[in-house]
Amino acid sequence: MQIVLSDEPLELSACQAFVESPDCGGIVHFVGTVRNHTKGMEVVRLDFEAYKPMAISEMKKIAQQAIDLFSIKKIAIHHRVGLLQIGEIPVIISVSSHHRKAAFEACQYAIDTLKETVPIWKKEILENGEVWVSATP
Repeated sequence: MQIVLSDEPLELSACQAFVESPDCGGIVHFVGTVRNHTKGMEVVRLDFEAYKPMAISEMKKIAQQAIDLFSIKKIAIHHRVGLLQIGEIPVIISVSSHHRKAAFEACQYAIDTLKETVPIWKKEILENGEVWVSATP
């Protein structure tokens, strides 16, 4: 497993390189991007904060659970903190497995669980104000 929590831009190619394996026939990526709207309001940018030691610990736990539950080969979970502009990437999850179904299921499990359990919070900076929200949808 590869877990990254960084204030630097995330690179899909780094996740791809980590999960590639000659015995895997399926690689699935989830790439979250900052969109320009939420609930009918215009978003200018997002600000992500995390309690880093616990966030990393929880991300490792999610990765191990995905490995155990879906028998995947490798998983990379990368999350960014700090100010992100529209179009930038706050999260990437990449999974490889022998077969595609396990990769899809593990990837969905990982992003859904991350959003529910990892102490990462986002502030939406809107055209007319700002609001702190959890990273959950």
